[in-house]
Amino acid sequence: MKYVVLLGDGMADLPLDVLDGRTPLQAARTPNMDRIAAGGVPGLIRTVPDGFPAGSDVANLSVLGYDPSVYYTGRAPLEAASMSITLEPADVAIRCNLVTLEDGRMADFSAGHISTDEAKVLITDVHKELADGQVAFYPGVSYRHLMVWRNGKRDMICTPPHDITGQPVKGFLPAGDGHELLNDLMLRAQAMLRDHPVNRKRADEGKRPANAIWLWGQGIRPSLPTFQERYGLAGAVISAVDLLKGIGIYAGLTPIKVPGATAYFDTNYRGKALAALKALKEMDFVYVHVEAPDEAGHMGDVEEKVRAIENFDEKVVGPIWEGLQALREFRILLLPDHPTPIETRTHSKAMSPFVIFDSREVRASQDRYDEETARRSGRVVDPGFTMMDQFIGNRTPGR
Repeated sequence: MKYVVLLGDGMADLPLDVLDGRTPLQAARTPNMDRIAAGGVPGLIRTVPDGFPAGSDVANLSVLGYDPSVYYTGRAPLEAASMSITLEPADVAIRCNLVTLEDGRMADFSAGHISTDEAKVLITDVHKELADGQVAFYPGVSYRHLMVWRNGKRDMICTPPHDITGQPVKGFLPAGDGHELLNDLMLRAQAMLRDHPVNRKRADEGKRPANAIWLWGQGIRPSLPTFQERYGLAGAVISAVDLLKGIGIYAGLTPIKVPGATAYFDTNYRGKALAALKALKEMDFVYVHVEAPDEAGHMGDVEEKVRAIENFDEKVVGPIWEGLQALREFRILLLPDHPTPIETRTHSKAMSPFVIFDSREVRASQDRYDEETARRSGRVVDPGFTMMDQFIGNRTPGR
């Protein structure tokens, strides 16, 4: 038996007037996901428990079968694992976004989706300017980077920048024990980034400058039992996002690097599908994550979200579905980690639609893959971390 998780980050949404009352999932052309839905078991899953932030960190831990109340210690330490950053027990990892501030407002949480090459120059210079024996900065991908605070504080309130797009940042600066250091670093970084040559060049090209850093997502190193210890399966994770790769590393899954995977709309969709099928020749479990629908949700771009969903369906779901037909027995879990509604431009704690397809028990229905079909099923998996037990255990999910 082969097990495949196909996760389109943030695909779920709310009905939109611009789409005649449909969600982006309902408006998108998704013949491959619909085929899985027609033969599978649909339902709703709650991946973000009460009391936790509605983030991909918590949600993907849940999808992989890890109870966030037991294993979640923060977002940044998960990303540190993917970046090969060793954390001591008392070290605090902190997510460091390159952002664009305009007139005291969060104009762009991604600094115009700055290129990785440009970002590396900026974060390297931030490190030279601000690092000391206490803090250090590490370049990541595009706007996503990391700071490590040795023997640091973590009981702070820090707001994800994508939650405050267009809003004044003054009321969302870090607060709590240790906030003085973070606020000072952010202020000093603004001063050195303002006239940086990379930003002057971006301005000349009509692009948004990465004129500030935003610190959030703090936490210490977690300790997870491996996926193989829990489920007896060797597996792989395929994602361009350090967060997902980091969760996979802590879970003992093999992270597979796909050339051209960018965690944006231009990602190498087909490369991910081919990498998944190749991995399944040697492993029994693969977790395929695509970030693009979530990015469109954060941007509030309806057309781009529909297009990202269609690309996921055509270039990832379709090839994997076709490749699996050569196998006698396989199971597919299709879902987003959480909704990222266009109207709010941020993650939601609402339940998400899922489908489990089992090649041995194919239903005959006219179901499509969307939020309404999932609701009509009456099937709910709550808490969401129990889904993996049901998926690997070959049981009908939900109640």
